[in-house]
Amino acid sequence: MAERVDLLFELGTEELPPLALKRLSDALTQEFVAGLKRAGLAHGKVESFAAPRRLAVRISDCASRQADRTIERRGPAVKAAFDADGNPTKAAEGFARSVGTTVDQLQRQKSDKGEWLCYQLKETGKSTRNLLPEIAETALARLPIPKRMRWGASEAQFVRPVHWLLFLLGNEVVPCTLLEAEADRFTYGHRFHHPAAIEINSPAEYADKLETTGYVIADFARRQEQIRSHVVQTAQALGGIADLDEALLDEVTALNEWPVPIAGSFEERFLEVPHEALVLTMKKNQKYFPLFDSEQRLLNHFITIANIDSPKPELIKEGNERVVRPRLADAMFFWQQDSKKRLEDHRESLKHVVFQRKLGSMADKSERVADLAIYIAEQIGADQERVRRAGLLSRCDLMTEMVYEFPEMQGIMGRYQAQRDGEDAELAQAMDEFYMPRFSGDQLPQSQTGIAIALAERIDTLVGIFGIGMKPTGDKDPFALRRAALGAIRIMSEHSLSVNLPDLIANSAELLADKIEQNDTIVLVYDFIIERLKGVCLEQGISSDQFQAVASIRPKSIADFYRRLEAVKAFRDLDESEALAAANKRIQNLLKKVDGEVQEHVNTQLLKQPEERELNDQLQAMKLRVSPMIESADYQGTLMGLAELRQPVDRFFDQVLVMADQADIRNNRLALLKGLSNLFLKVADISMLRHS
Repeated sequence: MAERVDLLFELGTEELPPLALKRLSDALTQEFVAGLKRAGLAHGKVESFAAPRRLAVRISDCASRQADRTIERRGPAVKAAFDADGNPTKAAEGFARSVGTTVDQLQRQKSDKGEWLCYQLKETGKSTRNLLPEIAETALARLPIPKRMRWGASEAQFVRPVHWLLFLLGNEVVPCTLLEAEADRFTYGHRFHHPAAIEINSPAEYADKLETTGYVIADFARRQEQIRSHVVQTAQALGGIADLDEALLDEVTALNEWPVPIAGSFEERFLEVPHEALVLTMKKNQKYFPLFDSEQRLLNHFITIANIDSPKPELIKEGNERVVRPRLADAMFFWQQDSKKRLEDHRESLKHVVFQRKLGSMADKSERVADLAIYIAEQIGADQERVRRAGLLSRCDLMTEMVYEFPEMQGIMGRYQAQRDGEDAELAQAMDEFYMPRFSGDQLPQSQTGIAIALAERIDTLVGIFGIGMKPTGDKDPFALRRAALGAIRIMSEHSLSVNLPDLIANSAELLADKIEQNDTIVLVYDFIIERLKGVCLEQGISSDQFQAVASIRPKSIADFYRRLEAVKAFRDLDESEALAAANKRIQNLLKKVDGEVQEHVNTQLLKQPEERELNDQLQAMKLRVSPMIESADYQGTLMGLAELRQPVDRFFDQVLVMADQADIRNNRLALLKGLSNLFLKVADISMLRHS
C-alpha cells in the first residue's frame, strides 16, 4: 500500500472579489478533489481555506503514488490474426509489437460475439508528486471566472494578479510553476500586521501558523463565526440587536483576514428618514451592520468590521462616521424633497415612462391594473373604490427621488409616502404589497387591497406580453413572466382565492383589446400559468400523473385545482383506484372509435343484460348522491363514492360486449359508458393515473 501524506495547495493573490470568494474557494476544492479522483489517488479529509488574498486546499492522508494496475488490450479477431495454415498475419504481428511482446505471448479472449487476441499490460503507478502540477493547473483553469485578467508583462491570466504559490506534499515542495508563480513553502501574512514570508514546514501547521504568526484566519467559516460573535457582543453592549444579514456577513467575511469590530454612530435627526433607506445605505454602500431595539426600531448606531487591530480604534470609528454622514444626509434630502409632492402628483409623470412600446406607458398600465383589480375585488369582497385608487397610485413612487436613488425602495417608499399623504392604512400597506412576492419564498400581500392590485399587476403583464407575441423562449424572459406567473399562483393558492382564472385573463385581454394581437392569448396565458403550477406541485411531492389528471379538465381556479389534487391523491391510494383507472382508460379508447357524437341518454328498454342494467341503476343512484358533493366542491367525497362502482363496472366489462353488432344496442351501451366517464370527469381524468 502506498504511503499516505498530507497535501497543501495555496494560491496567493491581490484581494479577490468578495462576492465571488466563497464560490471560487468551493470550486477550487471541488475541482482539485475531482482531479485526485481521476488520477486514482485515495485521500482523507478535505479542508478549504479562503481569505481576501488567498485560496487554499488541505487534504489529509493523500496517497503518495498511484496503485499499480493491469490494463487489458484487445487485438484483432482470431480469424483475422492467423491464416489458413495457422501462421500469424500482419494484424497479429502488428498488435504484438504495439504491446511490446511476441505473438506467441498473446492470450485469447472469448465472448458470445467471437474470439480475440488480447494482452495484459502491467502499468506502474505514477508518483503523486509528478501528477499534482497538472491536477492543480486543471483545477485553476476550471474555476468559474467570467473574465480573467493579465498583469504586468505576464501572459498568465487569473481573476486577480498572483503573487505566490505554496504547494506541499508531506514536507516537500511540489516543483512546478503555475500562473507564472513558482511553488515554494512560503505563505504571507496580513498585509499590515505581518507582510513578511512565513515558512510552512508541513500542511498540518498551515492554518495555526498563519493565524498565530501572520494575523490571518484562513478558514472562511471560522472567520465568519468570529465576525458574527463580535457583532452580536458589540450590539449587546450598545443595547441593540444587530441585523445579521447573511449575504452581508458573507461579503464582510470575504473582505477581512483579521476581523476587529468597531462601533459607530450617527446623529439621531437622520432617524426621521424611513429606516429601510438608512439600512440600505449602511449595508450596501458601507458594509455596516445596522442596530435595532427590541421593538425593531432603528438605532443611531452601526458596527463595522476593520481588517486591522489598530492601536487607535477611535480613529477608525471617526473615519467611518465621517464617511457615512454624507450618505445619510443625501437620504434625508431625498425624503424631504419627496415630501413636497403627494403620490398622486406623480401620475402625470408616469405618462412619459414607457412600459413596453406596444403596450403603452406606465400610466396606461396603472389604469389597466386599477380596472382589473376592481374585477378581483368583486370576487374576494374587497373595497372596490379603495382598490381602484390603490391601482392608480401603485407605481407613482417610481417617480420619487428616493426610489431613483434607491431602487430597492420601490413599494416601501410608496407605503411611507401614502402614510404621509394621509391615505388610509390599508391603501398605504397595499403600496408595498403591490410588489409582493418580490422573489421566491418572499412574503405575500395580506390586505385585500394589496392582494387585488398585486394579482392584477401580474395578470396584466402576462396577458400584455403574450398578447404581442413575446412569450418567453428558452432562458430568455426579459419581462420576468415566469416570476409573474409564480407570484400569481402563490397569491391565489396560499390565499385560497376562488377567482375564475380564465375569466380573469379574459377581462385583462378585454382591457388590452386595442393593443394585443394574439387571438389565442387567453389559452396561452392559462396554459403558461398551469405549466408553472406543475413545477410547484412536483416540488410539493405531487406526482406528474396526478397533476395531469386534474390539469386535463382545466379547472377554473387555482384553489379549485388544489382541492381536486387532494381528492385525486386520496383516490389514488384506494384499492379500487387501479381497476377504475383502467376502466376509464378503456372507456375513452372505445369512445374515440365512434364516428360522430355518442347519444346523451340511456334507453333503459335496450338494456338487455343484467350487468348493464345493474351498472345503469348504480350509476343513476350515484349521480343523485354525488351531485351535491360536486356542487359544494367536495371532490374527495365524490371520488370516494365513485370508487364503490368498481364491482358493477368490473362485471359489466366481464360479461357485456360493448361493440355489439346491433347498432342501437351498441350506441346505448356507449351512452352508458360515456355517462360513467363524465361523472368521473366532474373531478378529474383518472384514466391518466399510473399504478406501479
